[in-house]
Amino acid sequence: MQIKIYEDKNSLAQTAAAQAATSLCRTIQSRGKARIIAATGVSQFEFLDALTSTPGILWSRVEMFHLDEYIGLAASHPASFRKYLLDRLIKKTGITNYHLLAGDGDVPQTIRSIGRELQAAPVDVAFVGLGENGHIAFNDPPADFQTEDPYLIVELDEPCRRQQVNEGWFADISEVPRQAITMSVRQILKAKEIIAVVPEARKAQAVKTCFEVEISPLAPASILRTHPNTTVFLDKDSAALLKPETRTKT
Repeated sequence: MQIKIYEDKNSLAQTAAAQAATSLCRTIQSRGKARIIAATGVSQFEFLDALTSTPGILWSRVEMFHLDEYIGLAASHPASFRKYLLDRLIKKTGITNYHLLAGDGDVPQTIRSIGRELQAAPVDVAFVGLGENGHIAFNDPPADFQTEDPYLIVELDEPCRRQQVNEGWFADISEVPRQAITMSVRQILKAKEIIAVVPEARKAQAVKTCFEVEISPLAPASILRTHPNTTVFLDKDSAALLKPETRTKT
């Protein structure tokens, strides 16, 4: 794992997008196609804006998988991650080969069918964030580090649900669904490359816990330290609590 720190979230986003674009173009050139996992949330806004504005990516050859989704939320809801990905990635790029998780339908069938597609071939690049409680996707602490299932149905903890309110997706915590579909930790780790985009001061304590304390299900994103080709992109605010030796970690 490599940690890179930038002055602000815009420079972070530009550099992370450049690395992502290089990886996608290289993979498409060598194999004719690329498979990605896309993250959502406020922390990914600038990154996705930069990535979708990058010229030269043959998006028609990209296959996209959905990282997580609320259970019981319609795709038209402003907080739906399906809506997020359609508005901020799919419609902007013209991706035609994508797999969205319908959390308001037959959820077990959804995770079985998309899980089979996901496991049919390796994922080239996974884009992830890091929650204020240290989660990756909706794997809240204590996360399941053992299951090989590609997708799980999980209960969302209160810090996770409160983060969604604070980010403006819901007016009150009572509106935030209690369950979600999430890609499992082990499935995320199967990606050949992981790009973690983690800006803002509100993530600083989670960053410190996940990258300076022991690897543990209580700090789910700490597992990224076991992946040989992960780059964590931080800005000065999210990196503010890190020790100097961690700041230069590769």
